[in-house]
Amino acid sequence: MVTIRDVAAAAGVSPMSVSNALSGTRPVSEVTRVKVMSAVERLGYQVNTAARSLRQGRTGVVGVVVPTLESQYYAQLCGRLVRRFAEAGLSAVVEDTGATWERQASVFRDSRVAAYDGLVLSPIGLSEAELRSFAGRLPLVVLGEQQLHRSVDRVGMANAAGAAAATRVLLARGCRRLAVVGAPPLDQLGERAETSLTEGAAFVERARGFLAATREVPGVTTTSLYTGSTLADGRRAGHDLLAAHPDVDGVLCATDTLAFGVLRALADRGVRVPDDVRVIGFDDVEEASFSVPSLSSVDPGHEAMAAAAVELLVRRITDPGAAPRDVVGEARVVERQSTA
Repeated sequence: MVTIRDVAAAAGVSPMSVSNALSGTRPVSEVTRVKVMSAVERLGYQVNTAARSLRQGRTGVVGVVVPTLESQYYAQLCGRLVRRFAEAGLSAVVEDTGATWERQASVFRDSRVAAYDGLVLSPIGLSEAELRSFAGRLPLVVLGEQQLHRSVDRVGMANAAGAAAATRVLLARGCRRLAVVGAPPLDQLGERAETSLTEGAAFVERARGFLAATREVPGVTTTSLYTGSTLADGRRAGHDLLAAHPDVDGVLCATDTLAFGVLRALADRGVRVPDDVRVIGFDDVEEASFSVPSLSSVDPGHEAMAAAAVELLVRRITDPGAAPRDVVGEARVVERQSTA
């Protein structure tokens, strides 16, 4: 097997120079770099990443753990994070937990912890105490709501503010009979309401933002409907909503996925969007620009949030004792045909 000393001898430089040229830990001259790379290619030398990881105490690999890869939002989030980590010199492994406690907890078992330098986690159903315990085993950045994750690095969305802004768009367009799809009953948005939904606090915060905005305008009627979080759930919610409230004229959906399902249900029933009902989603996934009609949505600041998550995790890896930081994306409404 070709060793680093063999490469050094062939290049006429020291083993340390070879190591520096290959790892980039210290600068080398361009002449030295060319000699080393030429010798590496000539001899067929391969870096022993396992041995290097043992020496450095790191693997160069991080985990990105999300509840599902079947939603447009999480799939695109993972893509953003993978690209950002690559720019930071780290490889990212994506894991889908199916939103189960067991599969989330399994990521922090000894055999798995050894594989990762750190983790970005979008948790479902984990308590703050559990997250704090997990963070003691592995550098961790949480994507989620602040009230659940005060003791770890966190990147979150302006869920309530974004939903309120979206609702104000519906109100500004003259809607007065409003519904929010993907929310518990509006009279049950108390302190522990997030435990009533699989999706947890994010959906509840969006419902709270919706309700707060509707109270700013007199004469507005409101209702809510929760059937799940998939496209099929959105379609079912749309049909159920029209059956119970045929005069609804504005709908805020907790996600774009639900909104696409609602648009399908409205089309099934011959309801025109935006002429009869205006619809707005949340997440501003790429598909929102291509649906018919194109979907108005809340952009929660995707790129800035991905950049912040990577920055926080790299910081946590290099400085484990740093004080936890909290970053919230800046939401903005992107208006398209569905509310025009």
